[in-house]
Amino acid sequence: MRTAIPSVRPHGPGRPREFVMDEVMNKAVRVFCERGFHATSITDLAQATELTAGSLYKAFKDKRAIFLAALDHESTQRRAELMEAIDAVRTGREKLHRALMFYADMSCGTNGQRGCLVVGTAVELATFDPEIAERVVGLMKRREKLLVDLIQRGQADGSVSKAIDVKATARFLLCLFHGLRVVGKTSPKRAEMIAAVEVAMKALD
Repeated sequence: MRTAIPSVRPHGPGRPREFVMDEVMNKAVRVFCERGFHATSITDLAQATELTAGSLYKAFKDKRAIFLAALDHESTQRRAELMEAIDAVRTGREKLHRALMFYADMSCGTNGQRGCLVVGTAVELATFDPEIAERVVGLMKRREKLLVDLIQRGQADGSVSKAIDVKATARFLLCLFHGLRVVGKTSPKRAEMIAAVEVAMKALD
């Protein structure tokens, strides 16, 4: 749902300017991905979102609140996109391949160079901020649970070997998800990322 929130500055005679939260969050995510939490200022966020600092402070308590909202927004949006991709195919193996390709494609080009907010948060903040650490752990657990479910589905439909260790394989694929995002910062070729995916798929045999 797209929510319009009034800012503190008038836009025209007697009318408050409004902004759409989804658009603001998308822009904030981009800044935090590129600069990290500590290197991002309210001025950076105001410039990126084309809002005043006052407008941001009216909607959010402080920079940390903006960051937490951006983290929740990004994780929710990416999960929806991932689920759409894997729902388009039938077997567990096909779904796992789609999931891996989703991360491979996200790790190429501009998106790859920008980086992953979840990975960046885990590296920069999770050690020192218990609330953020809890959120990151929760996100990781949900992704791993999805992988467990897909592997088990593949074993049930015969597309994934029943001999593999489900939990260990899910953890391996989770590491690959996030490893792809890290390598993506170095501008790899898409073919290189696809090659890594194809190697990972052999672990399902």
